[in-house]
Amino acid sequence: MNTHPPRADFGRRALVLRHRRFAVRLHRRSVVVCAVLGVAVAATSVLALMTGSYPLSAGQVLAALTGRESGIVHDVVVDWRLPRVVAALAFGAALGVSGAVFQSLLRNPLADPGIVGFSQGSYTGALVVILVIDGTYAQLVGGALLGGMATAVAVYVLAHRRGVQGFRLIVVGIGVSAMLGSLNTWLILKADLDQAMSAAAWGAGSLNGVSWEQVAIGGACVAALLLPVGALSRPMRQMELGDDAAAAQGVRVSHTRLGLILVGVALTATVTAATGPIAFVSLVAPQIGRRLARTAGITLFPAAFVGALLCLASDYVAQHIAPTPLPIGVITVVLGGGYLGYLLFTEARKRL
Repeated sequence: MNTHPPRADFGRRALVLRHRRFAVRLHRRSVVVCAVLGVAVAATSVLALMTGSYPLSAGQVLAALTGRESGIVHDVVVDWRLPRVVAALAFGAALGVSGAVFQSLLRNPLADPGIVGFSQGSYTGALVVILVIDGTYAQLVGGALLGGMATAVAVYVLAHRRGVQGFRLIVVGIGVSAMLGSLNTWLILKADLDQAMSAAAWGAGSLNGVSWEQVAIGGACVAALLLPVGALSRPMRQMELGDDAAAAQGVRVSHTRLGLILVGVALTATVTAATGPIAFVSLVAPQIGRRLARTAGITLFPAAFVGALLCLASDYVAQHIAPTPLPIGVITVVLGGGYLGYLLFTEARKRL
């Protein structure tokens, strides 16, 4: 007599990793997609390390990374180009995860930290540190975090009416973003010319001048913030079914929503403090990852891999393919703007 309960059919082949009371279900297609994206990220990274005013071969790059090269080759790869590549990967993954959190939380493909004002709030906090305090990089990180968190609290309070609805939060966020954009413009206009030019160039989003210190601080913040995102990933998926259904399954909806908002804003603020606001990566990456993995909802790992690849590829295009070197934010705006138009067009067709 078979005493084992029948296996649940989820309609997809999945891998289940168990360790005592801990279990993780991984869909096989998502694992394959992440593996392919990982190979693409590695290839693009090597290409970025090879390309520049001092061209190198793939063998020289790999030798420098493994410590078998010294002199100018080691300096070019490890000291000059590698921090930029690592920053693009870490910060791109952070933006992808942040966008996935907000799109899952608000159940809206247009939910993006930049659209709902959180990126503008981080930018405002960073501008205050740059133009008013003339602070250090650590103070810049703190200012961006405080600005993003204050904006998140303001949007949350203004949008809260018998609970927070996704559409209301997006509309309020767009209004707050417009107000903060005007404030940022006023701050730049009132600043000295040199400071204003520096702040305006930084505000376009750029990886120029990224050092190992910034990569270490920003990467450590991103790694620390990804831990609570992983812990909240399961209730986040349950909340996609609706607040009532999630509460019936034991999810503390209000606390989980607030925690996800704070972590998502902190990820965006960390990137903004290091590179300036890089637009549209957090909007595009989760949707591309969801379509590649063919999942019903937003998944974090594909979004992180797509975000890293988008950020790295956009920086490569901005530096080596564009007629003149450009900030990475210019390329992501072009790509994201095209994708946003496509998304609005497809959503409009569904409603007809």
